[in-house]
Amino acid sequence: MPFYKKSYNKQQGVYYPRAVVQGKPVETETIAKDLAKISTVSNSDVQAVLGDIAGVMHTRMAQGKSVHIKGLGYFRYTLDTVGVDSLEAFDFEKQVKAVRVEFIPERTKLANGTYTRALVDSDQLEWIELSPETKDSDPAQDDDDDEGVTEDPLA
Repeated sequence: MPFYKKSYNKQQGVYYPRAVVQGKPVETETIAKDLAKISTVSNSDVQAVLGDIAGVMHTRMAQGKSVHIKGLGYFRYTLDTVGVDSLEAFDFEKQVKAVRVEFIPERTKLANGTYTRALVDSDQLEWIELSPETKDSDPAQDDDDDEGVTEDPLA
């Protein structure tokens, strides 16, 4: 069950629900063990393949391709950039601030015409509210993600 808390954005003056990660991340070894349990592949074989996937994906995306992992979704490079006023001022190296990886979950069309996305079957998610003081323990999150967002002092 995923968790959320009520957050307040000072700049926009609104309250909104915010997903919160609790506990330590599930590591590759655990994912490999789980996959080995539901397949005929050994834990060590799964770990070996998972250990190589990042390098293979990088190689393909560096060739200008997107990577599709069936049942999971699509990965591709995107750029965080700043614009300039004229073509004469255009300088790729100076304008690119960061290279990011965009992930788009795979989607499946249901019989009723709606779509469901991989990893997000909202009918099966039961969200649990946490206190506004609860800290997000996701080590993958940058500190900059909370810029302009403050906790509600009244909650």
